[in-house]
Amino acid sequence: MADPASKLEAKALKLPAEERARLAERLISSLDQQADADSEEFWLREAERRLAELESGAVAAISAERVIEKARSSLR
Repeated sequence: MADPASKLEAKALKLPAEERARLAERLISSLDQQADADSEEFWLREAERRLAELESGAVAAISAERVIEKARSSLR
């Protein structure tokens, strides 16, 4: 006998695409709520560190347009 998750998966795959997308979004959202609590603190500290680097002149800002241009040219 298949495990409950396999049975549920088989049923979910029979749903119309729109319903599968909504279900997938809700499932992923439920995982996001369980994300590591330390990750938010880490990213806050990282953002503050990067801002301090910009403000001190240790690094130079690059415009979004330049970053996108560079990314596009590397994909060619």
